[in-house]
Formats: sequence, structure tokens, C-alpha cells
Amino acid sequence: GLPDAGLMTLTEATDNLRRICQSVTIPVIADCETVFGNVVNTTRAVHEFITAGVAGLFIEDQVFPKRCGFARGVEVIGVEEAKGKYRAAMAERDRLDPDVVVIARTDSRAAVGGGMDEVLRRCDAYLSVGVDMLMVMALQSREEMRRITEAFAGTPIYINASSVRPLISHAEYGELGCAVYNVSLAKVAQLMMERFLADCRERGADAFNDFMASDAASGKTTFGYLSLTAFPSVVEIERNFLPKEALAKYDASLGEYDPTK
Repeated sequence: GLPDAGLMTLTEATDNLRRICQSVTIPVIADCETVFGNVVNTTRAVHEFITAGVAGLFIEDQVFPKRCGFARGVEVIGVEEAKGKYRAAMAERDRLDPDVVVIARTDSRAAVGGGMDEVLRRCDAYLSVGVDMLMVMALQSREEMRRITEAFAGTPIYINASSVRPLISHAEYGELGCAVYNVSLAKVAQLMMERFLADCRERGADAFNDFMASDAASGKTTFGYLSLTAFPSVVEIERNFLPKEALAKYDASLGEYDPTK
């Protein structure tokens, strides 16, 4: 609940990351921020992220502490210092798990003293030390996006195009040569919760009741969220390892949610 201004610590980030990696079966690409310090911190941060279970991670070239790449006031470190971080990250990656993807992120487009020439210079420099992929923040137009993808054709590139208007369509991302596009579940969740709470302030319990009624139309119940967190897996464990008579509790009790179905 704090601003995206470099306030999260490595320990907090790793704890959250470990929970995420344990909760899904798809590959997780994690935001390793500025590695929370210098090249020494880089080695520890990459170690913690990989042992938490990531399939890939990106490291940005902002100063520490950093800030959201779309907020004014972004500053970047020197190219040689950034290259040192990427080299340290790849050395630790190679030691622990060579299959983990190391992504170099540059925030130099909108940063103090930045611009497109600086983005191109940094992308070329970061590729020269062997990073697997590029990530470019805050490009301002489709033309700038195309300039990057054409300059580094054949290199997987993740462009966060949140500054480009009109917004980039799914088809356009492919046409522009972007390997990955940005969909922020956290952003959607935060905005939806704020919208609901504003409605709740105005209408009280009716706001919640109306929301749940709309959700029920899709076949979900008030307690359907319990299935999202895999509550039925508890029943499966019980079926496998408890005496059969222990499962009688499900037929002998009441509940809005039945995890046996």
C-alpha cells in the first residue's frame, strides 16, 4: 500500500515472489527493481529471486532508490555501472540456474538527460554484456517503438507502452515486433477496489449485494473466491489420507460453500 518509490525491501519482494511462484505452474518473470543497491546487492538479490523460483527477472538502470518508470523525476545510473550489475546478475544466474532469463530494463527515455539516442546507446551496451532480453520503458509513440524493434531485430524486446496514445492493441504489439506486452493485474485490482469502495460509501450494503448478484450470474457464489484459492484441494488431501468416516462432516453440516463439489 506504499508508493512505488523504492520503499519495498529485498526481503519483502522475495517473500511475495516466493508465494507467487508456489501458487502457479506457469513461468514467473519478476521485477528485480534496481537489485536494491550496487553489484554486491545484485548478487544477493538474484540469488534470492532464483531460489524463490523465478523463470526470469528484469533489472533496471535507475538510481537507487528508484521510482515508477512513468512518474516524473526518474534518474538513471551510468552505463558502465549498469553493465556491471548485469554482468554480476548473469554470473550468479549461471551459477544457480542457466535457464533463468536475465532482462535488462532501461528507463532512459523519460529520465533526466534521457531521450531516444540514449535508449539506443544503452540497449546496445547492455546486449554487449550478454543479457538475454531487453525491456524499454516510457517510449512516447509507435514510431519510437518501431525504431527500437527495428534497431534490435532478432532480440526479444518487452516494451511497456503505457505512455503511448492511443493505446496499443493486441494486434499492433505483434506488428511492432514486441515479444511481451504489459497487462497489470495489480493495477486493475487496485482501480476496481477503489471504484467499489466509492460505490460502497454512497450506497452501503447495496453496493456489495449488487456486485455479488452480478457475479452470481456467471455461476459464481458469494464464497466462490474460496475455489480461486484452491479450497477443494483440502478435501482431496482429506480423501486421500483421512479415514472415510471423517468426511461425514460435509454431509452433517451447513455452509454457503461446498468444497466437495
